[in-house]
Amino acid sequence: MSLNTILVEDSKTIRENLIPAMAELADINVVAVAETPVEALAAFEEHGNDWELAVVDLFLREGSGLTVLRAWKRSDHQHVVVLTNYPTADMRRRCLELGADAVFDKSTELEAFFQCCRSYSHE
Repeated sequence: MSLNTILVEDSKTIRENLIPAMAELADINVVAVAETPVEALAAFEEHGNDWELAVVDLFLREGSGLTVLRAWKRSDHQHVVVLTNYPTADMRRRCLELGADAVFDKSTELEAFFQCCRSYSHE
């Protein structure tokens, strides 16, 4: 069963490549895309409990993915992972403290990201 997912990513190029890869490699159905924290929170509200995974970038067109992590509320069946080009040890710690389930580097940890997403679809 496909994971209904909200993608918080401001790069059109990354979205155009990531969405088909997520569908093929992790059975992910992107139900909403957001480029800013305001758009992300609106998507969370619009989709309520219907989403199971949120994939959040840290550097957005306006604002930060950290704002999204601070402000969102989720149910027990929902997961949030951060997919970023800035996965320093401090940033990983901050994301996890704010409730992210995992943090992945876009350039070196995509296979681990897809594996993590697949594990959520088997819950």
